[in-house]
Amino acid sequence: MTSTRPISKSAKFWREWRGSFAFLFLMLVFRSAWADWMHVPTGSMNPTIVEGDRIVVNKHVYGLRVPWTLIRLTEGREPRRGEIVVFDSPADGVSLVKRLIGEPGDVVSLDERGLIINGRRAHYSAGDVARLAPMLEATKDRNPLTYRESGVVPEHDILDFPAVASRNFGPVRVPEGMYLMLGDNRDNSADSRYIGFVPRRNIVGRASSVPISFDPENYYLPRSNRWFVPLE
Repeated sequence: MTSTRPISKSAKFWREWRGSFAFLFLMLVFRSAWADWMHVPTGSMNPTIVEGDRIVVNKHVYGLRVPWTLIRLTEGREPRRGEIVVFDSPADGVSLVKRLIGEPGDVVSLDERGLIINGRRAHYSAGDVARLAPMLEATKDRNPLTYRESGVVPEHDILDFPAVASRNFGPVRVPEGMYLMLGDNRDNSADSRYIGFVPRRNIVGRASSVPISFDPENYYLPRSNRWFVPLE
């Protein structure tokens, strides 16, 4: 007769749950290397992105990486001026989302009339006032304006607080292998004016859309007008 050895508790546990562990591991790898979502807690990208938005981040666009590291397995394409990107801050490693304004070699500055890249001024026209509606009341109480910025970057809306006296910055030249980031809320954004240039290897992915948004001023209920909003 052959004897059957009893199965240990640990072996039984592994048999029952190994499929779930494998699924969880693959999900984490997918989120780390291919695509992820991110919660936006601040208004630095108003009016394009508002507090409470959940954004989809396509991580494979700029090259696949070893999960949970900055080591790239493939080169991918280079980030482009005007794209909304997620990156690890060179100051403290915190994940940030901003708009890429300066590519390597660009000369960038800001003055009272707006953005200047390589000696060319951006064009400005009236923005979409409907973009102001989902912003926080504290922001709207400051009577912001929105303008359409174009010309030196792909068209997008930016936020303007008329009471801010000066926005002067630069001119600065973006070094090789570096990028300059600005928030669309130019008067309230901790971007490259404060944290410096962002190395290529720190750029995690491109923000492509807002699938859902939760209103922090209304018990974090979903905002009815921010479902599957593309980011431009």
